[in-house]
Amino acid sequence: MSKIVIIGSISMDLVMETDRIAEEGQTVFGRKFSMVPGGKGANQAVAVGRLSSNKDKVSMIGAVGNDSFGPILGQNLQENKVSIENVGTVPESSGIAQITIYQQDNRIIYCPGANGLVDSEKWSTEWSTIAEADMVVLQNEIPHQTNLAIARFCQDRQIKLLYNPAPSRASDKEMLELVDYITPNHHEFKELFPNRELEEVLREFPNRLIVTLGTKGSTYYNGEKVQLIPAIKAQVVDTTGAGDTFNGALALALAHQLEMGKALAFATLASHLSVQKFGAQGGMPSLEEMKGHQAYEENWHFE
Repeated sequence: MSKIVIIGSISMDLVMETDRIAEEGQTVFGRKFSMVPGGKGANQAVAVGRLSSNKDKVSMIGAVGNDSFGPILGQNLQENKVSIENVGTVPESSGIAQITIYQQDNRIIYCPGANGLVDSEKWSTEWSTIAEADMVVLQNEIPHQTNLAIARFCQDRQIKLLYNPAPSRASDKEMLELVDYITPNHHEFKELFPNRELEEVLREFPNRLIVTLGTKGSTYYNGEKVQLIPAIKAQVVDTTGAGDTFNGALALALAHQLEMGKALAFATLASHLSVQKFGAQGGMPSLEEMKGHQAYEENWHFE
């Protein structure tokens, strides 16, 4: 049994699929429009929820707006085995991500809305939920000061914390010594460590810094040598949410005490399956779907 708490954004994704990208002042036709639940926090929570067993408890801490999106976003989390006892409603719009899918890749504009009002100074029961966690997961779509307070709380109580510094911001470096696991992609890595070589920095954070490299996979330093966990080739439909799937699966695997190499292999398989369907959450696999894939390893010991 594991208790995992995801603290972060809960948003609605407005997704436009197109064969053309508009230039300045230009209007082009889209191929398809969809409205689907998203937000990095909620995405990672759904990824964990779908992979979890009945013995696990997955909780979300965050906020939605006082609008028509709020109840939909909350219901979606519950349907994916995520507790929303600590998801509040605030007098603001819900978070919105405007996503354009072009040539099997995505471009995203994010408006925080209610997510920008997630304020740890107003919490009460939220701290109790965090204190009981085996693993806490953070990203950057809520205020930095809230993330910082959570990281200090977890460090003081020796609660494991996985930090996904996305989207990157200048204040991210304040978090590095407070968290147990840091998971930037290669773009975020360059912003965190400008003019530094990847291998050099990995060696400074053994079994803590995991850098995702897109179609190449992910890499980390195990204390002896730099390891590459290769990606699994996929027929890509939509890459939106692949990183969130990876982070959610990694958090679950680490909470179940898999060693880093095995945990990353588990996360890699989850991410591989996620890109084969539409939507940030649409392709996130269940544990049964994971077990049905030839790359699933029985020694991972998930029920």
